[in-house]
Amino acid sequence: MPIIETKNLTKRYGQLLALSNLNLAIEEGDCYGFIGPNGAGKTTTIRILATLLQPTWGEARICDYVIGYESRKVRPLIGYVPDSFGAYEDMVVREYLEFFAAAYDINGKAREQVVSDVLELTDLVYKADALVNGLSRGMQQRLSLARVLLHDPKVLLLDEPASGLDPRARIEIRELLKELKRMGKTILISSHILHELAELCNKIGIIEQGELIFSGTVAEAVRRSRTGTVLFVSVTDRTPEAVAVLKKTPGVKDVEHADGSMRVTLASEVQDITFVVRALLEERFGLREIREEPVNLETAFMRLTKGLVQ
Repeated sequence: MPIIETKNLTKRYGQLLALSNLNLAIEEGDCYGFIGPNGAGKTTTIRILATLLQPTWGEARICDYVIGYESRKVRPLIGYVPDSFGAYEDMVVREYLEFFAAAYDINGKAREQVVSDVLELTDLVYKADALVNGLSRGMQQRLSLARVLLHDPKVLLLDEPASGLDPRARIEIRELLKELKRMGKTILISSHILHELAELCNKIGIIEQGELIFSGTVAEAVRRSRTGTVLFVSVTDRTPEAVAVLKKTPGVKDVEHADGSMRVTLASEVQDITFVVRALLEERFGLREIREEPVNLETAFMRLTKGLVQ
């Protein structure tokens, strides 16, 4: 049974359809990357799962508890990190964590221990006595993660946790998320940094205009987005003639000439690319370079989506 599940989850704001019959299934231990353009419905989905919004219709469950009807049972199981950090400005880091630990009814020696543990896990021990509002954006994001780990939730809901971070802070957050993944947490994370999601997540969902258009592994997304192999080919001279030769070669769908090289699109059924080399060598062209265009998550996202926003 999925640990996070939605069935026909729909959310309307007046005439605006923010979510349309969203069906998600996230298994325990998954790190699930949720991607889509701004306004696609990512934050709305996460806020519903965090029990902060009620759906217009449909159903969402976490650990088989229905959100809305059983939200009090859901909340101890989740840790929600919003896309902006709301700080208690007059607190130092340790006080901030102790306050939230008390809110989860963690008291006495247990509170002292759990605060020390999450400070160590998030590498904030040396900032324990620093004012919260004096922390950098990256430190605040780490503190936000520390806060949601106090009660050891099974599920983490992370809305753009790396937004606005400098490269070093982004790498540090990514490494922390990898550690949480190794600890067995189920993570739903939205982000626009697609190459990092590809490295971190074992599954992704692509949402556009409130509709889930893909859910599966990164490899499956790449396979679905392939419309034919694309090669970059350079010859030593007579490039216009090489273009003409390849355009007449069976198995070649299209050839574009730009910046002294050729972008060769093969037919979708073609698996073996050696015929391109043979066709050029038979006409006595000197081959300088041939390489296949890489297809990654960014490429797949661009091909699977239409660039539509609400």
